[in-house]
Amino acid sequence: MNLVRWNPWNDRLFFRNRFDRLFDRSLYPVEGNDDGMTLSHWSPVVDIFDKDDHIAITAEIPGVDKDRVSVDVKERVLTLRGERSGDNEVKKDNYYRRERVYGSFERSFTLPENVDSEKITAEFKDGVLTIEVPKPEKLTPKQITVH
Repeated sequence: MNLVRWNPWNDRLFFRNRFDRLFDRSLYPVEGNDDGMTLSHWSPVVDIFDKDDHIAITAEIPGVDKDRVSVDVKERVLTLRGERSGDNEVKKDNYYRRERVYGSFERSFTLPENVDSEKITAEFKDGVLTIEVPKPEKLTPKQITVH
């Protein structure tokens, strides 16, 4: 029999991973086993950055059809919604591993004050959604003559 030195950090990581998996399973439906676990919930990655005259938002949503993407603005909250359709013809018994995720997503972002939502534009090309939010015009004080 070989002696193996016990490392308490290994056990902590083991239990932490098991604990994380427990919560993943309780919050989202899961397909596959522990080695090829695939969540049916997904969220696209988003970059938000400042340009000279507007705020740019880009979201990577490959595999999503343009007609399944929507952008809404309500009370300074911009919301992206969409759905990626799965391949229903392939049964999950045929997979060795399935990591691509399908289903609907929703992301929301608070916009700066005084944004004119009528001037927001969105373009979808090659799996990337680009949204341009014009910056609000700076208010300049108006001098009033006293009579």
